[in-house]
Amino acid sequence: MSTPENLRYTKTHEWAKFEGDLVTVGVTKFAADLLTDVTYLELPHVGDHVFANQECGSVETVKSVNPLYSPIEGEVVAVNDKLIEDPNELTKDPYGAGWMIKIRAEKPNADQALMTAAQYARQLESEKH
Repeated sequence: MSTPENLRYTKTHEWAKFEGDLVTVGVTKFAADLLTDVTYLELPHVGDHVFANQECGSVETVKSVNPLYSPIEGEVVAVNDKLIEDPNELTKDPYGAGWMIKIRAEKPNADQALMTAAQYARQLESEKH
């Protein structure tokens, strides 16, 4: 399974790409593979304040509604509007065009609270058992 080394990960299967205090957020390939037939996305709005490990949106599929959690605390500065028009892009390219939101991190070193790619890979292995 693809787990890019340059990203950080949450236990709830979100990824975060840190570029200074700007953090791009999406769902992992593992989560995307489980989310077949995405029908609707509810994402926060630009200007919204999100909190680490708190629900900030949802992904609706034909079979379920799944919460989206923010990996960090901060202000939403961009939303991927293309996903609203074509939510299946989320499952086609979860680490690229399927990004969901960008957050301006409020706290320094926010990435330290998240898992590395190796730690996330171990979590995935443990979830298989």
